[in-house]
Amino acid sequence: MRGGRRHGERRRGDAETRRQKKTCRSLSPRFPVSIYMLFMICLLLSGCTKNDKMYKESRVLMDTFCTITVVSPSKEKAGQAIDAGFAEIKKLDTLLNYFSDESEINAINRAAGIKPVKVSNETLEIIKKMSDIAKATNGAFDATIAPVIKHWKFSKDSSASSIPSGKVIEQALRLVDYKKIKINSGASEIYLEAKGMELDLGGIAKGYAADKAVDAIRDKGIKAALVAVAGDIRGFGLNLSGQGWKVGIRNPRPEAESERPWEDIFAVLHLKDRAISTSGDYQRFFIKDGKRYHHILDPETGFPADSGLISVSVIAPEGYLSDSLSTAVFVLGPEQGMTLLESMGLDGVLIDADKKILVTNNLKKEIEILNTDFRKADRL
Repeated sequence: MRGGRRHGERRRGDAETRRQKKTCRSLSPRFPVSIYMLFMICLLLSGCTKNDKMYKESRVLMDTFCTITVVSPSKEKAGQAIDAGFAEIKKLDTLLNYFSDESEINAINRAAGIKPVKVSNETLEIIKKMSDIAKATNGAFDATIAPVIKHWKFSKDSSASSIPSGKVIEQALRLVDYKKIKINSGASEIYLEAKGMELDLGGIAKGYAADKAVDAIRDKGIKAALVAVAGDIRGFGLNLSGQGWKVGIRNPRPEAESERPWEDIFAVLHLKDRAISTSGDYQRFFIKDGKRYHHILDPETGFPADSGLISVSVIAPEGYLSDSLSTAVFVLGPEQGMTLLESMGLDGVLIDADKKILVTNNLKKEIEILNTDFRKADRL
């Protein structure tokens, strides 16, 4: 029982009164890790020291493209730092992969309702962080939504997609409750109280991986770098031009289909010692009978969040925060979402279906809107 209601009494309605968790299952290795795209760029721009250059490399990890860019006077040191960053991402992919029988997350899920599972420091840390975010958002972000995710199939091909019945969702929702995650820090053990419960950390793992990659890169003596695990980006230091790292926010409603939709951006800002993540209803979805069904599920209803928002970007000091909170704000809606961000001292960019933009106060002077179809608003 959550929020004073039994699961059988849950109903869809005003999404701003509900709770949710991002359901991207981006941890399955659908591409072999050995297949990667590598490109090394050496640029020398004005405003940098005589020997500083920029080195950039991309690989496929966590079932997505990961890119690391570093500034260094040494190609050798840059390469060592990039390798260290990718090694951290690969390690976390192994530990947290929901779809791998060998991952620690899978071991926790198999032992649900049976016994605690001893885990690594990394798995323990991310689950503790996830639990803290779940509490702070009153369940709008809840990694125990995995049993509900199983019943949804999202594909732009509507014939390959499916909408589960209300009864199926109702039964699965009985297993959704972050309060039933028991964390024993001293013994480094995780226990899910109810049999059938499962964790899927897809809504926080990529941001956390960017954080750990940044730590590894810094340990190699690098003073400035940008780590992008798909759309979860963490930067530190300054680029070669002496500014923060310039990043774009993707247009959630491009006018026409494109083979490279990620290049269609509507706004840009600069990151310095911050992270940015975006959650949107355009990433995985299908349309049936004129209604869009997207992958960001509300843990309170088990159905796609219906908050009136189509995209949420959160800027925070760490990637795990921006990753998980972009999902939570998407579910909570503009009013509760903005209140949450402001209470935590974080920034965000929220967009509704009419392309109206709500921006936190601290960010208003930093963000540059490139597409005139989008306009700032005091409220959505």
